Amino acid sequence: MFQGAAHLSLDAKGRLAVPTRHRDSLQGESLGKLVLTAHPHRCLLLYPAPAWEPIRARIMGFSSFDPQASLWKRLLVGFAEDLALDASGRVLVSPELRKHAGIDRDVMLLGQGSHFELWSTERWEAELARMPEHIDSLPPGMENFAL
Repeated sequence: MFQGAAHLSLDAKGRLAVPTRHRDSLQGESLGKLVLTAHPHRCLLLYPAPAWEPIRARIMGFSSFDPQASLWKRLLVGFAEDLALDASGRVLVSPELRKHAGIDRDVMLLGQGSHFELWSTERWEAELARMPEHIDSLPPGMENFAL
């Protein structure tokens, strides 16, 4: 279960050092094999490979004749990259994925249970600024949700 937020910086080669508190989980669960892909909200998704496999299989079942399904497939599978943690616990974020997410150097890594979201700090701050606009309405299925 990945949770929590961390402000991180990519190095000059575009590598992201995964926080040490998450490295053991990633090494054990996936033997260090990860998948990084694009999200339509202009962030990136970082999955342990075993958690990504059923999602990829479901996406590959989308009809290639449906224009909207094809767009999702192009985004999620087309941008997906197989990665491995290096000896220092880093992963390389490709230039293509950095461009998609608007990432230059500073990023926010957010645990989302089975995976992480990776945001440019600038886009993450904009996302937080928009939150009050939607905070009074719960998404479908959460009408009786309480903290």
